[in-house]
Amino acid sequence: MPHTVVTTAILTALAMGAFAANSIFCRLALAHTSIDPATFTLVRLCAGAGMLALLNATRASHPMQGSWPAALALLAYATGFSFAYVTLTAATGALLLFGAVQATMIVCGVLGGERLSLAQWSGLAAAMAGLLALLAPGVAAPDPAGALLMVTAGMAWGAYSLLGRGTADPIAATAGNFLRAAPLALPVLAFAPLDWDRAGLLWAVLSGAGASGIGYAIWYAALPGLTAARAASVQLSVPVITAASGIVFLGEAVSLRVVLASAAVLGGIGLVVWGRTRPAANRR
Repeated sequence: MPHTVVTTAILTALAMGAFAANSIFCRLALAHTSIDPATFTLVRLCAGAGMLALLNATRASHPMQGSWPAALALLAYATGFSFAYVTLTAATGALLLFGAVQATMIVCGVLGGERLSLAQWSGLAAAMAGLLALLAPGVAAPDPAGALLMVTAGMAWGAYSLLGRGTADPIAATAGNFLRAAPLALPVLAFAPLDWDRAGLLWAVLSGAGASGIGYAIWYAALPGLTAARAASVQLSVPVITAASGIVFLGEAVSLRVVLASAAVLGGIGLVVWGRTRPAANRR
């Protein structure tokens, strides 16, 4: 196997692990320390901004980029993510987040003129049905407020991804977006008791600097070795990694409802990703 393929595989695996770690770090902080979600959000964004600025500074002639719309989308994602994990398990939160991100990007693509095959439409319908089944009222249903916050976070991350599509220098752009989003998070503190401890701050820093800052840098390093379909496909592993990590590190149980919903959501999105998309109609 060529070394470049091995390198891409290792980088991709590390990036997926980092993305899953964000959910684990957040749950560890909010469930086992005294830090509140608003403080966690602010510290995460500041730590991420610092790490990404440092990484960007190590490269010559790469000025900071980014935009305010992308920064606002990043802030909405990070805030919804933290507040949702007050009540959601790691597995449920990751599934809702991932499903909402992919659904947002797929729907926006369709509205923009992308044509889906019958198999892809079936996959999209299965993914939506899986999300609805997960959210349906019942004993095993997730907290409604937490679920809504995580779906909102996913939609915001989907919008952030769409805003950054085609960016020539993703590290410089992400660094600039984090630097813009960090001070915007200050008003969020008005909705929190401003409580924290050293352990909570540590998890927030690890989430921002490690899982987010270094994780994104690793992912961007892996992307040149991946096709667009493979890049989208490997992200299907994140909810699975998160669920397994939640069992090991948090002692969380995964219900049959989550397993079945995961199969529908991930399988459905897989059909959309792997399906053959016809070119958008040429309108004149």
